[in-house]
Amino acid sequence: MRTRIDMKKVVIVGGGYVGFEVAQELDAYADVTLIEQREAFVQPPATIRALLDPALLDQIILPYDHLLKNGSVVRGRAVSVSQSEVRLQDGTAYPADFIILATGSSYAAPFKPVGDSIAAFRKASSDVSAQLAMAKSVAIVGAGAVGTELAGEIAVAQPEKDITLISSDTALFPMYPAKLGAELKRKLERLGVSVVLGQRAQDLQRMDMPYAGSVTLTDGQVVAADLVFPVIGSKPNTSLVQTLPGVKSTPSGRVKTDKWMRPSTCPNVFIAGDIADVGDGMTIVAISRQNPWLIKTLKHALKGKPVEDLKPYSPWKKAPILVPLGPSIGNSWLFATVGDWVTRKMKGKELFIPKYRKAFGLTR
Repeated sequence: MRTRIDMKKVVIVGGGYVGFEVAQELDAYADVTLIEQREAFVQPPATIRALLDPALLDQIILPYDHLLKNGSVVRGRAVSVSQSEVRLQDGTAYPADFIILATGSSYAAPFKPVGDSIAAFRKASSDVSAQLAMAKSVAIVGAGAVGTELAGEIAVAQPEKDITLISSDTALFPMYPAKLGAELKRKLERLGVSVVLGQRAQDLQRMDMPYAGSVTLTDGQVVAADLVFPVIGSKPNTSLVQTLPGVKSTPSGRVKTDKWMRPSTCPNVFIAGDIADVGDGMTIVAISRQNPWLIKTLKHALKGKPVEDLKPYSPWKKAPILVPLGPSIGNSWLFATVGDWVTRKMKGKELFIPKYRKAFGLTR
């Protein structure tokens, strides 16, 4: 019987949706080290509802203590990577046969932690929740999944508020069939949300967190608000992968890969998730396709099969998307536009919280 010493070493950087699942699935097949700068995983989609229900934070901040049965989770910040090791800020080096970089993306507070501190994330969420509770008017700039879901959550939980959702696009979710955006717009307006399309905010005071103020639109209209949420998109965290040789970035800030999700001349280093420009969007649904491929590929590679002989990664042609507007209503695109019942059952009611608590060894 093989011991841990006999097993090949896999080092994974980033304990988000890619990192934790791949680490867990490879735990029985390799000597796995997961390097993560925070002491706990935060489930980003549920951070939106937590602004309306602060008690939810205790359900969606998940410590890494019980994630792996055999391998180890190391808390630290990786600063460089080579073909043979990952090095941390404190100088510690972790040798590896295979390396996976899944460092994710940054987003405006309080939807993702900023920096290494979970305590700071809790405080940011609590502070914005208190500001939101006091606000009579809210402007949300950016109508992607976060902005649209935020508008719906606020409208359902605090219907007395004046909510404006602003998008520079002429339709909601224009990359999907028109019915999806039209249905979501109709339901938001029924909830009392003013949806402003085809207008760009000209004077955002800051991009990193909500603030009190007003927003001037392209046509000169001024939207005054007690609280302005800038939710204009994610920024890939690529500084670590940029330490590899031969890395090339795209205009979006993501990193190009070969057919097997390798970003450099190092044949044993893979990337996935938000930093990887492989044809998928920066969504959890995207990695629901990447993770199984990565796990299967690494299992074969651990047995000595050349990566080039394995099936290349194939991205979603158009990934499904789930857009709840609070716990009960919403619309989704699952290769066709579906409505409240499917969206509620698949995401809106529980936001995947029981699934991820179970994955982290938490039953209650």
